[in-house]
Amino acid sequence: MVKITFIEHSGAEHEVDAKEGLTLMEVAVKAGVPGIDADCGGACACATCHVYVDEGFTSKTGEPSPMEESMLDFASERQDNSRLSCQIGVKSDLEGMRVKIPEFQG
Repeated sequence: MVKITFIEHSGAEHEVDAKEGLTLMEVAVKAGVPGIDADCGGACACATCHVYVDEGFTSKTGEPSPMEESMLDFASERQDNSRLSCQIGVKSDLEGMRVKIPEFQG
């Protein structure tokens, strides 16, 4: 298991044990993390699982695909470290990663 911390806009933290092979979105939904709506179920067809990846982990999560970039255009409050959590696979080198959830999704 990989420890990932989701931080709500309010500052509330949710540290979860994430199973490798799942996506961050799947992990957040299974753990009941508020703010990850995941309306499309992980199909990269919306922006309701938008997160801000901790700067120390952006190189480990890789670059957004062109499809993800397109969906991020619909994200509220997009930043340089914005990603869709449905597009980030959990792997061991993400141990300790912290992701922030924006105030509004989509």
